[in-house]
Amino acid sequence: MPLLTRLIPSPVVVDIRPGALDDLGGVLADERISHSGRLAVAVSNGSGARLRDRVTPTLPGATWYEVGGGTLDDAIRLADAMKSGHFDAVVGLGGGKIIDCAKFAAARVGLPLVAVPTNLAHDGLCSPVATLDNDAGRGSYGVPNPIAVVIDLDVIREAPARFVRSGIGDAVSNISAVADWELSHRVNGEKVDGLAAAMARQAGEAVLRHPGGIGDNDFLQVLAEALVLSGIAMSVSGDSRPSSGACHEINHAFDLLFPQRAASHGEQCGLGAAFAMYLRGAHEQSAFMAGVLRRHGLPVLPEEIGFTVDEFVRAVEFAPETRPGRYTILEHLALKTNQIKDIYADYVKAIGS
Repeated sequence: MPLLTRLIPSPVVVDIRPGALDDLGGVLADERISHSGRLAVAVSNGSGARLRDRVTPTLPGATWYEVGGGTLDDAIRLADAMKSGHFDAVVGLGGGKIIDCAKFAAARVGLPLVAVPTNLAHDGLCSPVATLDNDAGRGSYGVPNPIAVVIDLDVIREAPARFVRSGIGDAVSNISAVADWELSHRVNGEKVDGLAAAMARQAGEAVLRHPGGIGDNDFLQVLAEALVLSGIAMSVSGDSRPSSGACHEINHAFDLLFPQRAASHGEQCGLGAAFAMYLRGAHEQSAFMAGVLRRHGLPVLPEEIGFTVDEFVRAVEFAPETRPGRYTILEHLALKTNQIKDIYADYVKAIGS
């Protein structure tokens, strides 16, 4: 008997709208995630802490935990602290570091996670991965998907604009990542999960083609949905392949080579994606992507985030070492230093000023 359908790991609730935060308790009760209201709420001392007074009346049975940062030790301490309570779920309220800490801690104590991001900086808000700093640098840890994602667009609008711009770069980079996945299929026979690829690509295209800007609720709605879909695509495929290719290898190279100077994740991924599209010969798509990134205030040249051309060339050359075993346009071309310099000069001319 053939398997005619499959179960897709995805949140029970995705609530994206203005004012969603004020209905958090009711949503969790209605969906039977926490009818008792016994919740462990993890917050930072930043954006999450500022919202505590607003949220507390709607979650009268919650226990609040302030998390110091985004390290593995922070996540383990949070899990140990929560063991003494009897909770229905864990709520991560804050930026990416807090949500990743809450993801790891919830998995460690066997509780479902409710992700309530206060910005849209990247697609980790709904992914099955917790990225945490550790003694060796930074690690990615497999965790269950959030059982619910609640995004209040009023809260998102209050966050610094750079966070929205970062999310745009991360979402748009899906297009390049899926192209790398398909390249690996053609060259190496790597299996492509068509559903995961479709979800990730359409999420990126939705953001790339939307005429709005970072101040528009309609655009923020599409961006939030795209980041959620990217996370679900990773769950469907079982790894980060739908959203991580040469674009993310270049981003990781910046982080490793220049840890004190690296820009935001999404800025580096967007720049990496535009350049990777040029490398694969999609020159018109590369120029169009660069134009959209520029319209939203994102960098498309390394100088725009404080790097010299030589430093960018070094990052591109080093990038394949950041993800051993992953095949992208960078591994396919295996470019040397002078070749990268020449192609970069052509890329600059192609995207214009």
